[in-house]
Amino acid sequence: MKTLLALFVAALLPFSVAAQEAPAFAPIPAAEVVLDDLMYVKRPVVVFADSPNDPNFIRQMDLFARDPAALLARDVVVIIDTDPAARNAVRQKLRPRGFSLVIMDKDLRTTLRKPLPWDVREITHAIDKFPLRRQEIQQGGRPAAGG
Repeated sequence: MKTLLALFVAALLPFSVAAQEAPAFAPIPAAEVVLDDLMYVKRPVVVFADSPNDPNFIRQMDLFARDPAALLARDVVVIIDTDPAARNAVRQKLRPRGFSLVIMDKDLRTTLRKPLPWDVREITHAIDKFPLRRQEIQQGGRPAAGG
């Protein structure tokens, strides 16, 4: 019986290791986001485009996919909006034109706007200069991992 239990535990071990890996990183459509719910919890990084086929939008998504752990370590949530006709609350608040990368801090202040895609390393270096992020690092809340 002990052998059977050991085999069962050994069979489940790979699943528990996979469950302990970094949480999944996936962009959230702007229509599903209430910015006020993110205040002091997450750092919104919003990517706007006039179409999901915009080459800058595609490039930005590719850049995010290369190093999601660095973004997760900084409590970043990526919000995407590729439908200007939808006129959701995020688009109305930030008022983008064409492709736009908008980086906000946890207090929901817009800190940077970029008209072209940015590498995760550039984004995380910018975030690490934000006052709230510097405070987090000083307090030892979250290390400046990755990027």
